[in-house]
Amino acid sequence: MNEQEVLSALEPIFRDMFDDDGIDLTADTTAEDIDGWDSLAHVSLIVAAEQRFGVKFLTAELDSLHDVGHFAQLISKKLNG
Repeated sequence: MNEQEVLSALEPIFRDMFDDDGIDLTADTTAEDIDGWDSLAHVSLIVAAEQRFGVKFLTAELDSLHDVGHFAQLISKKLNG
């Protein structure tokens, strides 16, 4: 799964999490772009992504993320080994 496919697969997770069907994720989307994306929502997103993609994240990996594009890149990297 490439980064764009991961980004597309993340979009419904974000829409469900924030109960907002109008969320259109881009690689540049950050927490500042989505109302309600606080630390608790962030943890919930990580857990939902782990379940959706069957991957686990290290704390150090998550600390280096700056936007959804980096998150999609990390997931794609884990999926493609």
